[in-house]
Amino acid sequence: MCGFVGYTGGGETQFMPPVLHRMADRIRHRGPDDADYYMDEDIALGFRRLSIIDLEGGRQPIFNEDKTKVLVFNGEIYNYRALREDLLAAGLVFTTKSDSEVLLHGYEEYGAALLNRLRGMFAFVIWDRNTKMLFGARDFFGIKPFYYARMQNTFLFGSEIKSFLDHPHFEKALNERALESYLSFQYSPGSETFFQNVYKLPPAHYFVYASGKLEITQYWRPDFQANEDKPLEDWVNAIEHAFDDSIAAHKIADVEVGSFLSSGVDSSYVACSANVDKTFTVGFDNGEKYNETSYAKELSAMIPVKNFSKAITPEEFWDNFGKIQYHMDEPLADPSAVALYFVCHTAAQHLKVVMSGEGADELFGGYNIYKEPLAVPAYDKIPFPIRRLIGRLASRLPKKAGVNFLIRRGKRLEERFIGNAYMFTESERKQLLKIRTDAPSPAEIVKPFYDQVQGKDPVTKMQYVDLHNWLVGDILLKADKMSMANSLELRVPFLDKEVMAVAQRIPLRYRVNRENTKFAMRKAALRRMPEKWAGKKKLGFPVPTRVWLKEDKYYGIVKEKFLGETAQQYFHTGVLLRLLDDHKNGKADNSRRIWTVYTFLIWYDQFFGEDAPRRNVENLNAETA
Repeated sequence: MCGFVGYTGGGETQFMPPVLHRMADRIRHRGPDDADYYMDEDIALGFRRLSIIDLEGGRQPIFNEDKTKVLVFNGEIYNYRALREDLLAAGLVFTTKSDSEVLLHGYEEYGAALLNRLRGMFAFVIWDRNTKMLFGARDFFGIKPFYYARMQNTFLFGSEIKSFLDHPHFEKALNERALESYLSFQYSPGSETFFQNVYKLPPAHYFVYASGKLEITQYWRPDFQANEDKPLEDWVNAIEHAFDDSIAAHKIADVEVGSFLSSGVDSSYVACSANVDKTFTVGFDNGEKYNETSYAKELSAMIPVKNFSKAITPEEFWDNFGKIQYHMDEPLADPSAVALYFVCHTAAQHLKVVMSGEGADELFGGYNIYKEPLAVPAYDKIPFPIRRLIGRLASRLPKKAGVNFLIRRGKRLEERFIGNAYMFTESERKQLLKIRTDAPSPAEIVKPFYDQVQGKDPVTKMQYVDLHNWLVGDILLKADKMSMANSLELRVPFLDKEVMAVAQRIPLRYRVNRENTKFAMRKAALRRMPEKWAGKKKLGFPVPTRVWLKEDKYYGIVKEKFLGETAQQYFHTGVLLRLLDDHKNGKADNSRRIWTVYTFLIWYDQFFGEDAPRRNVENLNAETA
């Protein structure tokens, strides 16, 4: 696991070592073990390395035999050994035992067709010195990040946006469209980012950049095609076989591999299957409801492995939040990101690589919201116009479980479900914001994904939307940024294309039913652990923000931010204060909405406030004189 930066174009005067070195130093946390660089009259490439495979020979940037192509790469290719044998048979010459060199020679042999031969997580670029062409790609699910920008005839790219800050052509400006969309999703959806003219390469896409032109192509897409003929037992066997194979692949490393472990089935299945020596757990110092480390300790003792746990204090949570948002690059209002930061910090004191359970919910149907379309099926027999009218009438009543059901079922799935978080509707966010943008509605953002699964059942549609938005925008963003903030490689064996090949064939009744979510996967997990873990209801990571926001100390901290200069610039602060006061007084649980706005304000301080990092190029002329 590493990080890279680079740029091309903009004139020869911009190819100065201090610029490149500072860009790479900005992401030193991604690779504290080593740094190296390549620069010529056309391109600059910088690399920070966290040594995992081929500790001595795997340095980057790495070249092919005749030095005509050079690569920088972040991630792991788990089938690199088999690919290497194929390439050796084809006559390619290797000088290292690294997966990086397999990528480079694989591209020489197969071109873009290499991507569908890969098994792993990756973001990389290859520069062809002869054709002056840059080729880059991002993995199937978006496990590893890739950002790019075009400014003043310069094409910038890298693992983190913050590395761009040190380039003299980078123009730092807030993308207000992203702010408006963020208020609905709690993360930045789609390819835009919070920085104007900075974009994310979508998962399962590659690009070609040559002669100032950028072309982006999708190379893979999930394909849910249920096989209704197989019995449950066959699917349980298939899941077990595919997952064991993925675990074995994800353990390939020249350093020790550990595992995260919460109370849920996903990480428990990983830990029970991985045969590692160490597991890592965190909880909050707020009573049993927010601290489930006892589950992890009990299961670790049964496996048996050594468990390392930590209780996060409120002071640690709040004091580190600014640093966490800086590492995130874009605001992410998921409080569990803080817990992930601390479990990564705990693990990094003992090893360099851990496995985790991200992706199981999206692949196998794990979120509780997926059960909603299956509830009270008789209600759907009422003609939709009538249900729409009932929903509108119900929206005027105090919000309760039954009322919320009527409101939601009075809307089509494409209107009511944009993912696991829906903080502010389009009308609510316009009432909250002082600024006006042309940001698309939440429904417009998810519409392309609904269009791709027309005719599928509602649960499959929800999974598909989450795979393309929630997974990459929230789950994988925090997984990469929080692990890399602690110089730790995080591997996600559920997000494997062979596991996906099984998951997308499982019938709905074995994914989600009235009994439970992830039904077939839980049956597979039950072969490795007791029902206490395999059957445990999906809870998410419990974070006590709703409790803290009722306490005077933390209420005061947030209120001060809500009355601050940035809040007054972007928001109607009276609306913010009503949200905060109603929550404190018990009139409504506004904790997630409050946290969404507060997170943006804290993030804004990190990148646009008085103490924000500035371009460190003032002394370049002196240094290069």
